Amino acid sequence: MNIIDGKLIANQIKAELAAEVQQLRSQAGRTPHLAAILVGNDPASETYVANKEKSCAEIGICSSVYKLPENISESELIKTIEFINQDDEIDGLIVQLPLPKQIDVNKVIATIDPRKDVDGFHPVNVGKMVLGQASYLPATPMGIQLLLERSNVETVGKHCVVLGRSNIVGTPAAILLSRNQAHANCTVTLCHSKTANLKEICRQADILVAAIGQCEMITADYVKDGATVIDVGIHRVPDATKKSGFRLAGDVKYDEVAPKCEFVTPVPGGVGPMTIVGLLINTLKAFKKEIYQ
Repeated sequence: MNIIDGKLIANQIKAELAAEVQQLRSQAGRTPHLAAILVGNDPASETYVANKEKSCAEIGICSSVYKLPENISESELIKTIEFINQDDEIDGLIVQLPLPKQIDVNKVIATIDPRKDVDGFHPVNVGKMVLGQASYLPATPMGIQLLLERSNVETVGKHCVVLGRSNIVGTPAAILLSRNQAHANCTVTLCHSKTANLKEICRQADILVAAIGQCEMITADYVKDGATVIDVGIHRVPDATKKSGFRLAGDVKYDEVAPKCEFVTPVPGGVGPMTIVGLLINTLKAFKKEIYQ
């Protein structure tokens, strides 16, 4: 069993990005800039945005956070996005999800300038990804592919089962891993909550990507011997032995599944750190205008 250390791989890539940022700064006379919009006071969202700020600082990227009240109107949020769209000193923009119920998420995402959409959620970027054209890739699927690449997991011709069909993780991950390109070329089966014979299909997987959003759903009988298991889930589980009162767990029952795997990601410390790396990579691409001139 090989534990894929996402934190270690993320730090390696951050060191590479830091060297590139230093070079870009000397050439362009300014630093790449990532802006985040945070609506309300959701603790998980606040933590995630803080981690993004920390990672930006580690590699020398400028970051700013626009904190807006929970009761903000949709029109006011859109005005903030349009203001950032017009700021030539800001290269990348993310709107932290989830958003309050009074706001149409799709309308908000569509308002972001595709050239600054470093989350890769805008319909233009999603469409370009589906067509195999250059685009900003969603950060978590990009992070999964980087984990497989840096861990030397063979993907060509392998059967990859992606469990979960969200627009943020499952669907784009299935598309990327099926592409005729390096560190992909899998035969992909995309499963979800309505899939018949789900356990049997998962047991066929050489690579199982668990992004179903159900805590520790994937037990040993879902996984064949020698599989690679990538756990995207993250959940808080009550645990009186912890100072915080909870422990973090994934969609995979790790202690039970890990002994069967050739490669496996832990939670925390697996996919999570790589999601932020994907965001940083996209921000540098935006600064360099690699996707849109």
